[in-house]
Amino acid sequence: MSMKNIICMKWGNRYDAKYVNILAAMVKRHLTPPYRFVCFTDNVENIHPEVETFPLPEMQLNQHDPERGWRKLTVFQEKLADLSGPALYLDLDVVILNSLDDFFTVPGEFRIIKDWNLHGTIIGNSSVFRFEIGKHPDVLHRFYENRENIKKNFRNEQAFLSFAMHEKGVLEYWDADWCKSFKTHCMRTFPLGYFMAAKYPGTETKIVVFHGKPNPHEICKNWHSHIFLRSVRPTSWFLENWHE
Repeated sequence: MSMKNIICMKWGNRYDAKYVNILAAMVKRHLTPPYRFVCFTDNVENIHPEVETFPLPEMQLNQHDPERGWRKLTVFQEKLADLSGPALYLDLDVVILNSLDDFFTVPGEFRIIKDWNLHGTIIGNSSVFRFEIGKHPDVLHRFYENRENIKKNFRNEQAFLSFAMHEKGVLEYWDADWCKSFKTHCMRTFPLGYFMAAKYPGTETKIVVFHGKPNPHEICKNWHSHIFLRSVRPTSWFLENWHE
């Protein structure tokens, strides 16, 4: 059986090395060895030595464009460092609750989260997706050849990626219970968040995804949005899992 790969990326200042180290620790607790945990980054400072690091693959982007995750498409290049075999890409801002083994055993050439909020579309959420390294370089080449039109027609990388894989006939989604949204499935409605902990997403949930606000580190203590309509109290199931 091919080596399992866990891939993440860290660029810029949005997340610090703590996020990489916590993700590596959560994977270690929830994935059966052997596997490789790899971070592609532009700054290795304070990343734990157990984490394999490689330079962030180059991608020429307009520095004035808003951040839309386009760099994640570089994982589809024909040669990705010295990696081979199946790879599970994980965003840094996720919390792992249960075993990741099924993400590697469920069949399918490409799997991604079915976005929870974009009903009636094929768009996935690329916080968690699996692919075979080196098998889809055409997706990256297509972006390079048509990047300006693609940016006009697709809001972000995950919308384009979903469309491209759908055209190839390989787009499939994870079981809906496996990956949940913290904002959609866990946060309490106003004003309950000020008095009650965030809801547990369910025993079948393997990964909880954070997108937008709040970020994981922000809910280690009381958090509220700037207009006070959303709030989160420190939550035991989160604190028990999001740590080194």
